[in-house]
Amino acid sequence: MYKNLKIKSILILLILGFAVWKAYPLFDQFDDKGKLIKEGKLNLGLDLQGGMYLVLEVDTSTLEKDAERDAPVRVVEILRNRLDPQGVKEYPIYLQGRDRIVIQLPGETDRETVLRRIEKIAHLEFKIVSDDLEKIKAAIEGKIPDGYELLTLQDNPVLLEKKAVLTGDALTDARVEFSQRTFGEPYVSLTFNSKGAQLFSQVTGQNVNKRLAILLDGVIQSAPVIRERIPSGRAQITGKFSVEEANDLAIVLRAGALPAPIKVIEERTVGPTLGKDSIAKGMRSIIFGGIAVLFFMMTYYLISGMVANVSLCANLILILGILSFFKATLTLPGIAGLVLTVGMAVDANILIYERIKEELKAGKSLHSSIAAGFDRAFLAIFDSNITTLISGLILFYCGTGPVRGYATTLCIGIITTLFTGVIVTRVIFDNLVQKKIISNLRMLDLIKPTKIDFMGKRRITALISLAIIVSGLVMFAKKGDKNFGIDFTGGTVQQFKFSKPIEIGKIRSSLQPLGLADASIQKFGEGNEIIVRTFKDTSKEVNDRFKQDFPDNPFEVTRIEKVGAAIGKDLGKKATLALLYSFIGIWIYISMRFRFKYALGGIIALFHDVSVSVAFLAFTNREISLEVIAALLTIIGFSINDTIVIYDRVRENAKLMRKTPLIDVFNLSINQTLSRTVFTSMTAIFTITALYLFGGEVINDFAFTLLIGMIAGVYSTVYIAGAFVVGWFDKKK
Repeated sequence: MYKNLKIKSILILLILGFAVWKAYPLFDQFDDKGKLIKEGKLNLGLDLQGGMYLVLEVDTSTLEKDAERDAPVRVVEILRNRLDPQGVKEYPIYLQGRDRIVIQLPGETDRETVLRRIEKIAHLEFKIVSDDLEKIKAAIEGKIPDGYELLTLQDNPVLLEKKAVLTGDALTDARVEFSQRTFGEPYVSLTFNSKGAQLFSQVTGQNVNKRLAILLDGVIQSAPVIRERIPSGRAQITGKFSVEEANDLAIVLRAGALPAPIKVIEERTVGPTLGKDSIAKGMRSIIFGGIAVLFFMMTYYLISGMVANVSLCANLILILGILSFFKATLTLPGIAGLVLTVGMAVDANILIYERIKEELKAGKSLHSSIAAGFDRAFLAIFDSNITTLISGLILFYCGTGPVRGYATTLCIGIITTLFTGVIVTRVIFDNLVQKKIISNLRMLDLIKPTKIDFMGKRRITALISLAIIVSGLVMFAKKGDKNFGIDFTGGTVQQFKFSKPIEIGKIRSSLQPLGLADASIQKFGEGNEIIVRTFKDTSKEVNDRFKQDFPDNPFEVTRIEKVGAAIGKDLGKKATLALLYSFIGIWIYISMRFRFKYALGGIIALFHDVSVSVAFLAFTNREISLEVIAALLTIIGFSINDTIVIYDRVRENAKLMRKTPLIDVFNLSINQTLSRTVFTSMTAIFTITALYLFGGEVINDFAFTLLIGMIAGVYSTVYIAGAFVVGWFDKKK
């Protein structure tokens, strides 16, 4: 016995030591001069370190079948060369489905440059300019001769031969150089391959004293006069370029022309300032939530609470070690997952301790009470964690971007919670008893045995729930599309941080000339931060307008989120399926572990919790976003936990009280497990409240939804799930 305990203790210490070794240091370490000393084990998501997340759609509708199949792959390689011309940054750029491309650019916040490089088709053409005055006159009058096209250069009409004499396919290099004639003005120097050089020499030799137009994406960049044959295979694109514009043009020309047009259908850009702020607020919420849980456990459960706190710390070490081992990316929702794990991690301990308390009251010895507490609580702990894991896995499968980071952290936290809450805690207790460090276990007992007739109030509580849900759904229906954020409707969210506080009225007046007087404007922080939501892409127009209207109040664009209508529809479909799959998955599992009617009662309680959460979102004018869907899925997984604890006790009591009416068995079981229901929910609410108060604006709706859902979950556990089963039984009888 002692030998096995010693082996278990050593194994646990080795696992924790390995986790610490893998996790340290979590983040990059720098010296005083900003030089990287040691690389961190955790990658920070774009929402924490700043950067861009883009989803592009390749339009292959005009291509032939063979070209249509290969075009997206070619676009990926061309964009990789454009965005990382030196090949050192290794940005994640990959195909998603048949014609969508995902681009992640950590640390890249120069949005305009990135979009300019991405969206430019870079189709380079050389065309001969006609000098036939009659043809030019006819073209200007609207009678364009066959084989010609009329374009403009600096507002002057230029008649070109339609057929290009040379294209960018023959290009081997494009470099920025500086003219000595025009005081160092930048231009792009082009170099052709041998075949292109030969053709260029032939074209220039045959068209001396004529103009040769250089077109990029159908727009004339310049049209110099050919003075003599050019055998060198070199040409120039001149124009009033800035150095940055000339450099971007050279990069996209070197990378090559896109084989098909592309469109940005989703964009999420986070500035470095907001990223650092999110890290600070996320860590603050972990600290405050953790302190609240640690203090409660230590105060209420005394020595047992201190054991639970050690187990909680071990849990966090394991989570960070696993995340580091798999080189996972930590996102802001991922931090929220850590915060929630802190609240949920002690649930197993509470279930065990309350059971130990019952066994001690029954007169059993300390060793027997501890063994019985762990053994009898295990099934309830296992079932409740599995249901949460089902929701977490579905969220990972259906989620995108940062939401997947949350799902990853949540799923890992569930697994480590089972390990630390059941195994680590048991080993610590066995060591304390074996070495006679403790001879008894004292715990506070604030919730005395009760005999409340919960089921007798089931009709009244059902009417209260119905009133809340119906009124909420009526308001929800009235708001229509305004219930949903841009993740599902499409549109743009822009977050600005001004140097001085600014009035919403001034913002609205500034937006009015753009036709955005009805835009959603939200003010927060110290009065200098503004969020503008619109149902179309207005990022550039709004940015330019603010620069014009508020020259004495400079600002920083800390966040831009843009979602196209098509991808919004896809995200909405995924969110609906995720909720549906979670209900079905939990229903199947509860049906396997209990009876069908119990499973149905649990699912109705979950529908109640989700409906109440959505109702309060409507009451408070909050939008349903991807993060809110993640919160609803978490509610589905977590809310069933206390219901399972009650069902487990009902099953246990029903075997001992075969002739007792089911309504009395439920009342007894709810009263017996009341302290578990209160305390397991309370620790989760502690951490969610910390997340709501200190987590920041970006994750506020997520925390609010969780908070309402958890409170509704406590209520439905007692009054909805059991009431349905009792009602089913009475009706059948």
